[in-house]
Amino acid sequence: MKTIELAAEERTITTQGALRTLRQAGRIPSVVYGGSKEPVSIVVDTKSLTQGLKGHGTNVLVNLKTGTNSDIVLLKDVQRDVLTHAVIHVDFQRISMTKKLEVNVPLHVVGVAPGVKLGGGILEHILREVRVFCLPTDIPDGISVDVSQLQLNQGLKVKDLVLPKGVEVLSELEGMVLSIVAPPEEEVVAPVAATAAAPGSEPEVIAKGKKPEEGETAAPAAKEKK
Repeated sequence: MKTIELAAEERTITTQGALRTLRQAGRIPSVVYGGSKEPVSIVVDTKSLTQGLKGHGTNVLVNLKTGTNSDIVLLKDVQRDVLTHAVIHVDFQRISMTKKLEVNVPLHVVGVAPGVKLGGGILEHILREVRVFCLPTDIPDGISVDVSQLQLNQGLKVKDLVLPKGVEVLSELEGMVLSIVAPPEEEVVAPVAATAAAPGSEPEVIAKGKKPEEGETAAPAAKEKK
């Protein structure tokens, strides 16, 4: 995995107003922690971070240089503004290049499933990433999921994934990654029964008078006077 260089500066300001001013100036408040060193509050350049991560995702290794100190780190957490989605804070975690670690790796679908192209099915993507265990240098940018052999009503599980060398999957092996499902059937709406009487039909006769109680005999209907 490629390692990018990123410069940082220590910061002492923590007030919301001061942090807002930093962001407006194109700098991201951050923190670096882990390993045998104490956590340090830092600030990094927004443009440098964005360009460094472009095309690599969040699992890229970062050589973080703060003054005369240098640490190999991973992006542990990235916070974004809920409205603009701009990065407003980053957590960096120090790592050892000789110790395996756990990270989430995204899954990328490749190929065209015959069950979709020819069978009219729908690709249902259930799992977007898996958790793996490996050395920092073996962390993949992503894991490909080949669907080119999947027919209708077929799918792939975590245990079916082809993993890069040195990578061990920690996610549930029987977990479903994706499947090719039949499209939902269109609901057929039954025609509403007509409430009006059809032409030429006999009208319903409604008896006049009190309705007899159970066990009583109905009184004969009165004769019409001539």
